Amino acid sequence: MLTEAQSSPMQFSITGGQGGPGGHGHPQGIGGAGGPGMGPTVNITAHQLNLSTLASGQASQQSKIQAAQIGIHCPPPSRIFQGRRGILDKMHDFFTSNTGVQKIYLLHGLGGAGKTQIALKFIKEFRSNFSDVFFIDTSSVATIDAGLKNIAVMKHFGDLQHDGLLWLIINIQEWLLVFDNADDPSIDLQDFIPECDHGNIMITSRNPGLRVHAGSDSLVSDIEEQDAVALLLNSAAQKITAGTEQIANEIVKALFYLPLAIVQAGAFISKSRNLSNYLELYTKNQVHLLSEKPAQSQDRYKRTVYTTWQMSFDQLSLPAAMLLQHCSFLHFNGISEEIFHYASQYKFPSTGPAKEELREPLEFLSHFLGASGKWDSLQFMLVMNEVQAYSLISFEEETNLFSIHPLVHAWGKTTILNPERCLITVGAILGMTISERPEGDHILPSVTLCPHIELAAQDGTHLALSFRSHYGVFFSEAGKYKQSAEWLDEVLEEQKQCLGDEHFATLFTMSQLGIVYSQLGRHQKAKDLNLIVLEKHKKILGENHPSTVIALGNLASTYSKLGEYKQARELKITVLEKEKKIVGDNHPDTVHAMGSLANTYRKLGDYKNAKELQVAVLEKQKQILGDSHPDTLHAMGHLAATYAELGEYQQAKVLGITVLKKQKQIVGDTHPDTLRTMANLACIYADLGEYQEAQDLEITVLEKRNQILGDNHPDTLLAMANLARRYSDTGEYSKTKDLEITVLEKRKQILGDNHPDTLLGMGNLARTYSNLGEYQEAKDLEIVVLEKRKQILGNNHPDTLHAKGNLAGTYTSLGEYQKAKDLEITVLEKRKANSG
Repeated sequence: MLTEAQSSPMQFSITGGQGGPGGHGHPQGIGGAGGPGMGPTVNITAHQLNLSTLASGQASQQSKIQAAQIGIHCPPPSRIFQGRRGILDKMHDFFTSNTGVQKIYLLHGLGGAGKTQIALKFIKEFRSNFSDVFFIDTSSVATIDAGLKNIAVMKHFGDLQHDGLLWLIINIQEWLLVFDNADDPSIDLQDFIPECDHGNIMITSRNPGLRVHAGSDSLVSDIEEQDAVALLLNSAAQKITAGTEQIANEIVKALFYLPLAIVQAGAFISKSRNLSNYLELYTKNQVHLLSEKPAQSQDRYKRTVYTTWQMSFDQLSLPAAMLLQHCSFLHFNGISEEIFHYASQYKFPSTGPAKEELREPLEFLSHFLGASGKWDSLQFMLVMNEVQAYSLISFEEETNLFSIHPLVHAWGKTTILNPERCLITVGAILGMTISERPEGDHILPSVTLCPHIELAAQDGTHLALSFRSHYGVFFSEAGKYKQSAEWLDEVLEEQKQCLGDEHFATLFTMSQLGIVYSQLGRHQKAKDLNLIVLEKHKKILGENHPSTVIALGNLASTYSKLGEYKQARELKITVLEKEKKIVGDNHPDTVHAMGSLANTYRKLGDYKNAKELQVAVLEKQKQILGDSHPDTLHAMGHLAATYAELGEYQQAKVLGITVLKKQKQIVGDTHPDTLRTMANLACIYADLGEYQEAQDLEITVLEKRNQILGDNHPDTLLAMANLARRYSDTGEYSKTKDLEITVLEKRKQILGDNHPDTLLGMGNLARTYSNLGEYQEAKDLEIVVLEKRKQILGNNHPDTLHAKGNLAGTYTSLGEYQKAKDLEITVLEKRKANSG
């Protein structure tokens, strides 16, 4: 065996003999045998074979293969992995079905949501399903090339990226290729997907746009609460007890169940060993704690929550970064293109801020305008798509709205050098939006816009006076009457000082405030304001000006709220006649006046006239405003109530269900209009004998009105009275009695002894006394009700006749048969006369 020292060049000599003399000739001409060879000596110099070089080459190739194996090695999942069973099972079903075709699955979602960990967990559980697993870092073209090259080297198939692809193409096996962290939207992944009909591919990415490549996908977002609690306690090295689970539950809720944030919190807690004080620390130091890198990590992921998102943010263009930052000052849900679109159309009225005052909002909005200066939806979507490519904003296809993860929403504000200025800009944009939003807009209903307005209001945004007025009116539209009153009160005082008592903007605010007071049940205050507005409009504009007529209609509605239905009727008839002359029969103001008069007819028991008007109103509203406009739904709801009064319950039910469904979609579950429809529908269910459905609705209405309006609001008391009636329907008279006593006492305090609602409550309580056998108590109340209804409504009103019928029944129960008979004869004669 040669050693390294012996491996020097060596000389070899090869000597051949001289050629012999030629053979003797034969007589036949054939030569004889040749002589012995005497040829020359040939010298050859050759290098000795270098065996150590060969050994070294073999070792280098083996090292390359080992490096390649490491380069595409699939690591195990984190030891503290929790949950995600639904996604894992979906992936398993996808990869094990429809064999014989190439299958591609995408895991997409926000950075820190746990996409890679799900992929690793899946591979660990189902590794036996695949012939090979290749794990490639897809963060850049260079890392992808390196990964594919490593496949070629490991499989002895060359050492180029193309060789790796070729091996995957020609090897018809169940290999699994994982493209991890395919986050760069500029990389076309199609260039690296093997062009074949076999194999399996898994992609993890923040970019939902990669769904174009996938046969199936899963959005990876927050984890379930139970899994989040377990993840936190495991990462914090805390024992699982009832006490630690309760504390952990509050922490993960504050972290919005984002896995990376939970792991990061766990790492901090594992150092401090103090689980109980983390939430308080986090509340005060969110930015610091979500930016702190743990000294000890549970997996290979080395970035913090905030640095993960910052890396994506740094890739955004200026318009995209600005859009994300401004959206961080809106509510994190329900972000709509129309918010910015309508704001871009702001017309700068004389009472509003000038262009110079809105310089920053206009500069921001200019990024989404076309060459003509008009809103460009394509430009907006291109910018929004850029932000979506990193999952920093997501799009809900069902609602056509954008949303931001709450933690990203909070982080977005930290990327701004001057957040106060951005807050002012967003507040102004919202004011501009309300100002320019088309009346009855369905694209941006109040239920969508309201959270953004509320957030701006809570943040104490400095706004121009006109924008504050818009906010106050908007809160009224959204059913937020208390907030509306607070804003409009403040605006009105400032307008009086700046503009004077008779400026049209001041009178407009006063009129709106009157409407809000009425909605809050403060009817007398509403009446006082409406009288002032009406007198000033008459003085300044004249009796027949449209604004004067509207003021007259508002006053009439207040009379109706006060139970003064006859006065309300006379005023409303006047309003309707004037509207017809001024704007015509089909103008929305005329149709509104018609509907308002119909409601007063219904309150007066004139159901025939009410129905005729309401049918006409509904048809006109559909023609003018469409089937889903709030005013159309109001008309439909009023007609349903009249149908119920006329005993046409099935028609009433169909209308009521339709209205409720649409109002939930347009204004939300808790809007006063929705609750009013819900209450009316409950009464219809009760009339049809569907008592459980009625009771369930009434309980919901009462709970929501208590929360929104308070215990003493007239609408809350109405809900309480209605629930009492539902208890009565099912024979729960004790519950009925308790509720009705409360309602009657509060109505006397708030509305007075003579208000129709007070008398209605008195009559209901009397009926409950009768049901409980307490006839004398019932009789005393019924006598009072009858006398007051005679005074207020007259002898022939249906409610008066109803009161007489109730008293007659009580007389019968007490054995006072002659009194009962006299009343019954009177009721019968009056009803015959009314029907004739």
